[in-house]
Amino acid sequence: MMTKIPFETVVARHGTAVLRVCRAVVGIHDAEDAWSETFLAALRAYPQLPENANLEAWLVTIAHRKAIDIIRGRQRQAHPVAEVPERPSTLGIPGATDADLHHAVTRLPTKQRQAVAYHYLGGLPYSEVAEVIGGSAEAARRAGSDGIAALRRHLAAPAENPRITTAAPAHPASRGARP
Repeated sequence: MMTKIPFETVVARHGTAVLRVCRAVVGIHDAEDAWSETFLAALRAYPQLPENANLEAWLVTIAHRKAIDIIRGRQRQAHPVAEVPERPSTLGIPGATDADLHHAVTRLPTKQRQAVAYHYLGGLPYSEVAEVIGGSAEAARRAGSDGIAALRRHLAAPAENPRITTAAPAHPASRGARP
């Protein structure tokens, strides 16, 4: 008979990945709230979780749902501010000094941003990404691929690309070029 690992160990093992996913989906300012809500919900449900469950996929699914709750809540309220907020924490973001990359990720369309976050930051296979965001594994793979391509285009020449475009590059044959 297998016994479950302590929940504290689950947090230690998967906390950083969940925080990266939360930051990519809801942004730096709401990520810690989404992270906390994720692990509070996970703590409540952990005793009923089957012992052979994929913990990372389970946690990312919870994080996705909590992120959606935060986004919906954000849309329902106004946020006037008298002063500029303090600089957000960079804890948990690899290469956190690259604000341009974070800005580029936040400007991706929702499905692309989620596919990039769950696959590349959360480590989920596309079949599980599809379960989280809806659609097929192929659609999730395409959204992730389009998102990464848009990020590469944006970061390759940020001055030339003030806005991220999500259109796929034209095939050379469609421009009359020879292969």
